[in-house]
Amino acid sequence: MVDKGTKEISIYPLLLVNFIGTMGLSLVLPFLIFLVARFGGNALIYGIMSSMYPIFQLIGSPLLGRWSDIYGRKKVLFLSQAGTLLSWIIFFIALFVPVTVLMPVSSGILGSFVITVPLVLLFIARGFDGLTGGNVSVSNAYIADITEDKDRSKNFGKMSVSTNLGFIVGPALAGILSVTIYGEALPVLAAILISLAGTILIALYVPESRRCVPKDKVPSELSITSDKPGGCADTTPMQKQKFRDVLELKHIPYMFLIYFLIFLGFNTFYTAFPVHAANDLQWSIAELGFYFSFLSIMLVIVEGPVLTYVSKRYSDPFLIISGSLILGSNFVLLAFGSTLLTYVAAILFAVGNGFMWPSIQSMLSKLAGKDNQGLVQGVSGSFVSIASILGLIGGGFIYELMGRNAFIVSAIIIYLVFALSLRLRSFDVSSE
Repeated sequence: MVDKGTKEISIYPLLLVNFIGTMGLSLVLPFLIFLVARFGGNALIYGIMSSMYPIFQLIGSPLLGRWSDIYGRKKVLFLSQAGTLLSWIIFFIALFVPVTVLMPVSSGILGSFVITVPLVLLFIARGFDGLTGGNVSVSNAYIADITEDKDRSKNFGKMSVSTNLGFIVGPALAGILSVTIYGEALPVLAAILISLAGTILIALYVPESRRCVPKDKVPSELSITSDKPGGCADTTPMQKQKFRDVLELKHIPYMFLIYFLIFLGFNTFYTAFPVHAANDLQWSIAELGFYFSFLSIMLVIVEGPVLTYVSKRYSDPFLIISGSLILGSNFVLLAFGSTLLTYVAAILFAVGNGFMWPSIQSMLSKLAGKDNQGLVQGVSGSFVSIASILGLIGGGFIYELMGRNAFIVSAIIIYLVFALSLRLRSFDVSSE
């Protein structure tokens, strides 16, 4: 159920915010490895820097999610976007700071690298962005606030579409901007301007989604903190929920387990696949970029018109079960090391992920209920961060040990999600 006060709020400003945020991120990440090498780092330092965002998001996501339940979605979305803007400014400054060596390291295990001032600034920028990076979980809570149950899978699918469009446009724009005489400075400057646009968009065009409570219906355990027009009141719980309270909500820990396993499998794949493409498939950077563009376009198609069609005819549990089975099969095909099968796998990836992921987000939002959206989505973000850290770091090690058979590990993890998803059919997902 959705309150009358939130029925008329459009999802499209939020989709635009998500698109430009993703585009800003994908503008810079393609050449991050080259910056790390220029400033003295090696592959290990790059891996650690890649994990900085999820490490600090582990801290920030549940906190920002809880704040959005208390103080409103819009305020926290603005804070998160402003944090991203500041992080890109720090990143930009790092490009012009002299490469001053702070500590050289030479180790048989860790390799040889030097810690420099610009490298430290890059770490700070990525960590700060992660700390304020609760925009995904708060955006999910926002969608849950304004969407009726029957439309949740479709709207979460639209959210994924906006993300994938950002990952299509961002790298392409980065390729155009980075070949100028300004090098990496121009794409980073573009990321700053894009983040600024997102901050302004939230301030001017994204309304608050938290429902309006009539003053005469405010429960005794709540305190009125301010008046709204129309005889309504903003309320703040006198007894704020704690993180452990989320784990006591019915079915929520089970959904968190599924969340964790999905991202563990995904990030193992995302770390291993570029190495596999370069070593086993002998792809060039352009071929790898084309593949990811193809994959993103397929995801846009599936999570847009295809999901809109099937979500009206099938339940969330059915889409999660069928999607996870298809997604696991994609990873099995990758293990054969054939270019043709790799592109067939991309289609299966798009269909499986396109059916499964928005449906999981929809189901979690229904189980969270009206009053716990921000906190539940925030804590789920913490599970995602833990899985991302383990997957990003572990994927490389697994590939070194097993080669392309590392994708079988991802397949086993997703097939485990399939097995666990069978139980979802018995869950009561009413959001009363």
